[in-house]
Amino acid sequence: MMKKCLLTIGLAIITVISSYSQERYLDEVFTGVTKQTVIYGQNFHILFVPVTGHSAIQPLVADVYTPTGDTEVNRPLILYFHSGNFLPFPQNQSVSGTRSDSTVVEMSRRLARMGYVVASVDYRLGWNPVAPEQDTRVNTLINAAYRGVQDARTAVRYFKLNAGTYGVDTSKIVMWGQGTGGYITLNTGALDKYSKVVTTTNPESKFIGTNGFPMVIEQVNGNIWGTSLGLNPINGDTLNLPNNLGPSSDFQMIVNMGGALGDISWLDENTPPVLSFQTTTDPFAPYKDDVLIVPGPNLPVVQVQGAYEIQKKASALGINSKFADVTFIDPLSQYVSTVNDGFEGLYPIFKANVYDSSPWDYWDRATNPNDASGILTNPDMSYDKASLYMDTIITYFAPRACLVLDLGCDLKDYVSSTKVISADQAGLSVSPNPASDYVMINTENKEIKGIVLYDASGRAVKAIPNIQSRQYRLERNNLPPGVYYINVKFEKESSTIRVSFIK
Repeated sequence: MMKKCLLTIGLAIITVISSYSQERYLDEVFTGVTKQTVIYGQNFHILFVPVTGHSAIQPLVADVYTPTGDTEVNRPLILYFHSGNFLPFPQNQSVSGTRSDSTVVEMSRRLARMGYVVASVDYRLGWNPVAPEQDTRVNTLINAAYRGVQDARTAVRYFKLNAGTYGVDTSKIVMWGQGTGGYITLNTGALDKYSKVVTTTNPESKFIGTNGFPMVIEQVNGNIWGTSLGLNPINGDTLNLPNNLGPSSDFQMIVNMGGALGDISWLDENTPPVLSFQTTTDPFAPYKDDVLIVPGPNLPVVQVQGAYEIQKKASALGINSKFADVTFIDPLSQYVSTVNDGFEGLYPIFKANVYDSSPWDYWDRATNPNDASGILTNPDMSYDKASLYMDTIITYFAPRACLVLDLGCDLKDYVSSTKVISADQAGLSVSPNPASDYVMINTENKEIKGIVLYDASGRAVKAIPNIQSRQYRLERNNLPPGVYYINVKFEKESSTIRVSFIK
């Protein structure tokens, strides 16, 4: 079937890319990684308010991973935000929730071995997912997300102020979020003024309380950048403390793994380029437009927009043009382009298990206190499974980051200068379709230079160069039944058409 499990795709991709030369930012070129823990700021959280009645200050901590022995001193930075439902682990009933989660550490180390500086960033937690009134659940969640945005911007400024210490190029910063962290990165990239919080469209005014007041008030919570004092005039509680003042809070790219956006109207032409990876049946973060359900209590909270809607609007706005306007020829990109409705940067993950919302996750079953609940939604969890998802995600990310961040990568194995045209534009047809033994490939007015046949997982299974004709008979030979994609090369253009081989 066309919509194959990402696990199968990962196996195919590993086989294909094994022949590529190793290059910084595209491959792991370092063997060792050095980690150091830093405090990037301090701020007030509300976790203990139900007990003490007041906010409390906490350090904001990050683990910084760098490639051991690297002589480069001007490197791109990835700020990596973990999942956890804005609640402390293990009380969040999730297998994840810290900057030391197995997947977070593994992804950080892999990216660092590619030459990036990677900071796994903690952020403030706290909200009420079990409040009986939905209005309270919405109120406390948007406040948690708002604090996450402030902390993300604070982290950006910290590394800009300390760029020399960590060897960071401050013009090449990626914000990467996993699960809840995806909400943080998306909202941080899209929220560039406070007024957006109170002027939503899907639905309207969803962050205005039933009392008529905004759920987030700038003077009380501080500004979205985290650079102004937030003070509650009722009890004198500090809700935001400015940190790392001076540089801008801007960054250049967003990567979202399983998160969603507070409101699609926040996404505009000022939002950085964005990639999204999400299972299409994610029960917690909607793939399209639906109500957010928080794992654990499983109570409905608020309507949000997921990966599909995000990448659809990003495509309409043109904010992904740095990678959307090029033609990717690597097998993984070829596959993804057949299942994402043409929204470049969207990687839909199709799972037979509709509850497996984070197939990239793995953990130590013997020591994780929430193992039982994790296995319910990810019953075939293993390092090998998670590793293939991580490999595939990074393989899709790497060439696009090279383009967005202008890293000077040699992308000859990923990008073609050939213009892609539709089958109709090319006058391209195949018959019979479906077919049993062969298909005839015909074009009306263009000479076929060569053909590459891909299976449904994006793996190249046959290549025929030097055809030099308007017609070609493609023999099936021993190919198994299924859907295939024929990429036809012309002089300066290429086109792809789908064909089915049946028993």
